[in-house]
Amino acid sequence: MLVRDRLDVLFEDEEFADLYPADGRPGFSPGQLALVSVLQFAEDLSDRAAAQAVRTRIDWKYALGLELEDTGFDYSLLCDFRARLVEGNAADRMLRVMLTRLAEAGLLKSGRAAAYRRDVCAGRGATSQPAGAGRGEPARRSGGTGRDRAGVAAAAGRT
Repeated sequence: MLVRDRLDVLFEDEEFADLYPADGRPGFSPGQLALVSVLQFAEDLSDRAAAQAVRTRIDWKYALGLELEDTGFDYSLLCDFRARLVEGNAADRMLRVMLTRLAEAGLLKSGRAAAYRRDVCAGRGATSQPAGAGRGEPARRSGGTGRDRAGVAAAAGRT
């Protein structure tokens, strides 16, 4: 995957250290769980399907920097991780880190990253058009989900 080739690691564990108790270590890398969450979103997978992809798909193992024999994790960790993101108000931070690193690596144009940030911060979700497009008309959304999965997949190097 292009992200792994250009950046090696998209999310560092230290960026999510404040979400975990200081006296314990998370069972699975928080940085890897963040990337799994992005891949899960890009492919519109359930938690179970995403955890299965970590166990069985070579492209996901490569993106996550896992050995082929790695057994992955229980799907419930994804729900726990998302809860920690919400409780720690870290979801926006995760998005900012991802967009900044992808733009710095030349994988996402800076204007597109800014449009995603504006839309997400305004609570509209990532749309296929920049904020304010169509003047008075609602922005079109792909797949009826309110998420621009093609844009996320392209940024993740999955096209």
